[in-house]
Amino acid sequence: AHDVTKIVEELERRGRPETKLGREVFRPWGSYDSLDGAMDGDQGGFQVKRLTVLPGAVLSLQLHHRRAEHWIVVSGTARITRDDEVFDLGPGGHTFIPLGARHRIENPGTDTLRIIEVQVGDYLGEDDIVRFEDRYGRQGRTD
Repeated sequence: AHDVTKIVEELERRGRPETKLGREVFRPWGSYDSLDGAMDGDQGGFQVKRLTVLPGAVLSLQLHHRRAEHWIVVSGTARITRDDEVFDLGPGGHTFIPLGARHRIENPGTDTLRIIEVQVGDYLGEDDIVRFEDRYGRQGRTD
């Protein structure tokens, strides 16, 4: 326990976000795990996340002002909305979400959907989410 306290103190000294959120963050639709990059949302240019989307779940229709995203489907089926397009991607499928594009991910299947998300931009914080629709009542919120 003493070693854990020292580790947490060192992480806090370095300003690491893991002391507040942990690495895996749970949402109503599933979870995300920050794997590499600017995990505190600070300026770092990129961030890599693993998204886990539960069967039947859907992320909010949203956009970002300061980052673009590239999604690669690892397992399951993803129904992607990108502006006026709606299309499905299976394992190995990928797509690019440009800065400012309205987008969402939905899991229309019965298996868990796993996606690797690569974010690129000058700011990668969760407060750069503008929500338009959200089945979980989070319109306008950043959590």
